[in-house]
Amino acid sequence: MKENRLLAKWLSNDLTEAELAEFKASPDFEKYEKIKRYTEHLEVGELDENAMLSNILAQKKANPKVVPLHKKWVFRAAAIFVLALGITLVMQFILPQTQTAGLGEKTTFSLPDHSEVVLNSGSEIQYKKWNWDHHRHLELQGEAYFRVAKGRRFEVQTHLGKVTVLGTHFNVKARKNRFDVVCYEGRVKVNYGNTQMLLTHGQGVRFENGKQLKRNIQAAQPEWMDNEISFYQENIQSLLDEVQRQYNISIELHTKDTTALFTGKLPAHDLEVALQIISTTCHLKATKGPDNKIIFDEK
Repeated sequence: MKENRLLAKWLSNDLTEAELAEFKASPDFEKYEKIKRYTEHLEVGELDENAMLSNILAQKKANPKVVPLHKKWVFRAAAIFVLALGITLVMQFILPQTQTAGLGEKTTFSLPDHSEVVLNSGSEIQYKKWNWDHHRHLELQGEAYFRVAKGRRFEVQTHLGKVTVLGTHFNVKARKNRFDVVCYEGRVKVNYGNTQMLLTHGQGVRFENGKQLKRNIQAAQPEWMDNEISFYQENIQSLLDEVQRQYNISIELHTKDTTALFTGKLPAHDLEVALQIISTTCHLKATKGPDNKIIFDEK
């Protein structure tokens, strides 16, 4: 295949300028370049083409075939390519794995121990498969719900704090300067700055601007899993930030009073109803603008 020929010539630095430009335009070039970086320190010994040919002919005496000899760079390129394929498989376990949920989306996936994770809109998780059963650690940006399989300690690290469990169901949210943790089953240990606490079934905690707010939870799982956005004593800007993420829209707020707190639920699948509830509750008027924009003005 043409791509394999270009790959072999690229590995042996034998490409013309035109061929190099064509190869760099290949969708797999970035992957090949990464493999090459990891294999540059490895040395491939000289290949004895004649000995290789003699060995093949000796095993095929009953049905001899003519095996053409190619240029030495072809053998070297083939050896490096086979080695690179092996390293690629290893890198899949060593390099961080990334899972994301775009705006207006949710993503469900399983970890190597079959723990299940559901990412809320606008969120990302990174983890390594390597030695996962002995080091269950991942990094979260945004919000996610976890159903953790029993095993060794399981850690969720965010830029605001860390949650540690053994086997349980819980939700973690870390956005801007706010850190929320809710335990739905079992127990979770929460670390935030110099504060450490233990949450059990039905308990939640919020840290924001140096303040701590604990509350009891009646739901069996986060409301956003059922396409609802739940708020508890939220200011209007935090509320609108979440609506923007869930609906993948932009919102402008024109009001002087942003201190009023909102407690309640909004649908995550019906924008018209959500806008009506916000307008009525917060005494605002919603206007649709261009490019998926919503403008809230005081009534």
